[in-house]
Amino acid sequence: MSRTLDEWLAYQEGVNPRSIELGLDRVRAVWLRMGAASPAKRVITVGGTNGKGSTVALLEAMLSAAGLRVGCYTSPHLLHYRERVRIDGDDADDGALVASFERIESARGEIPLTYFEFGTLAALDLFARAELDVAVLEVGLGGRLDAVNIVDADVAIVTTVDLDHMDWLGPDRDTIGVEKAGIARPGRPAIVGEASPPAGLLDALKRMGATVERAGVDYSVERLADGWRWRHRDGTALSLPDPALAAPVQFANAAAAIAALHCLLGTGAMPADLDLQQLAAVGLRTVRIAARLQSLGGDPELIVDVGHNPQAARALAEWLDARPGGRVHAVYGALSDKDVAGVIGALGARVDQWHLAGLEQDTPRGLPAQALAEQLRHVSPYVRHDMHENVRMALAAARAAALPGERVLAFGSFFVAASVLAELRHA
Repeated sequence: MSRTLDEWLAYQEGVNPRSIELGLDRVRAVWLRMGAASPAKRVITVGGTNGKGSTVALLEAMLSAAGLRVGCYTSPHLLHYRERVRIDGDDADDGALVASFERIESARGEIPLTYFEFGTLAALDLFARAELDVAVLEVGLGGRLDAVNIVDADVAIVTTVDLDHMDWLGPDRDTIGVEKAGIARPGRPAIVGEASPPAGLLDALKRMGATVERAGVDYSVERLADGWRWRHRDGTALSLPDPALAAPVQFANAAAAIAALHCLLGTGAMPADLDLQQLAAVGLRTVRIAARLQSLGGDPELIVDVGHNPQAARALAEWLDARPGGRVHAVYGALSDKDVAGVIGALGARVDQWHLAGLEQDTPRGLPAQALAEQLRHVSPYVRHDMHENVRMALAAARAAALPGERVLAFGSFFVAASVLAELRHA
């Protein structure tokens, strides 16, 4: 009898004794056994420390606005595994994923794939069967040895490089940048989405022979009183509306997405009659993605974000500074491999009260609230805080404490965002 999707996912967690095992040999071998069909006519990979999911969503919106058939692979999911594989704007259904897992299982033999490798192969398999114009693939951990990197992308984007997953990727931005650079290919465009990238990233891209397009060098963003302007060194200039996604950092993500499309158009890899100005403008207005400074309304306003490292926290701080208002109540949970002190320090006095949520019931990597409190007291000894067993209880406490005109900001992990969204869905 065929397994259900949930049964398949539970089974995959036990196939490989390691939940994370970087390397391409296993996943490439299974992909070759399955025929190694190209997932689409054109492929864009999106790597980086932060901003990957938003950049994928921006690309999806822009390409869809051009009338193209688009597939997107992202991870992790928030509420359901189906979110990871999208075809033509719709999440994959259970039956399609189950059928793909059955094909993968038949092909893998004794090769011990990880949970993530199963999912990556399923996305590539379903995309190859969907006759896509473009596949947009979000890279998971790192880049060079991530399962997504078995595909040779036509354009690679590295959104940002910062300190995260350091046990796997290295101790500094230069070393991590080398790992991120591994998604690029010789002679093909590599978009560098931040204005001050580490030298390690740029040196690795140069050694590889990628055609580098840098933010602030090859293309730029100019904020205007009404919208903004994207400009390329070749003279291309687009006048555009602000992104529908909140946060100042979304301008950099949007600019990188546009740079990737500009490269594809310039190499003849996309239909020549596409109007970059039009598809970018429509995509910026229509883009949607959950839990990226997503306002869930109410008074006090509830905002949810998946930000989980110091760089993401700095982006949250920038957003709060641009929107001064009432007191901020933070619902915060974190995983054990995250720089909790760095996150707390980045937000500083912008948070008036912390409602700390334990995540140990959600995942073995989750930190209990007491561990968060110890870090908080070390960084900000006098800040107000309380501790709760889980996100649901912390959210209830924050919403009870916040007054009209104030804000509740829930962040720190995909588990926090998922719990908040699930709680509101069932309210």
